[in-house]
Amino acid sequence: MPGLSISGIFKSRSLKSHALFYYFMARIKIDIPGSFSFRTTIPIRITDINYGGHVGNDTILSLLHEGRVQFLNHFGYQELNIDGMGLIMSDVAIDFKKEAFYGDHLNIFISAGEFTKVTFELYYKLETEVGEKTVVIAVAKTSMVCYDYSNKKITSLPHGIKEKLSA
Repeated sequence: MPGLSISGIFKSRSLKSHALFYYFMARIKIDIPGSFSFRTTIPIRITDINYGGHVGNDTILSLLHEGRVQFLNHFGYQELNIDGMGLIMSDVAIDFKKEAFYGDHLNIFISAGEFTKVTFELYYKLETEVGEKTVVIAVAKTSMVCYDYSNKKITSLPHGIKEKLSA
């Protein structure tokens, strides 16, 4: 856009300038995998709805937590017991795509990847059906750190976890 400057955008208070500011804002990019190793379905409850009449962003994070617990349980794990070690979520990134509403059933797809000696990533895709169409509500990524709760320190991932979680 020739002739545009960031300082000019901040000086103007018009709606057009706000749209341009959004254009220049950094947005997170989450590269989700092409396939997922786990799927669960969670219905949206009335308590998940915010004052805007749709699922709140805080609820999306709670749904990620629930999906993660179900994912780990599917492999015989718990967050506090991954072959004797625990997990801590060190960060989360959520890219909100569309609204979800009371009565929707969200399909949560999860896959693990990017394993290091002490960490791995979990990737999420939340979808619902609207009529005959599948709609992506959000995509997300959480970084999980292996943690020894009894000694209060980061520790190595247990042997075999990469193979098991990425199956």
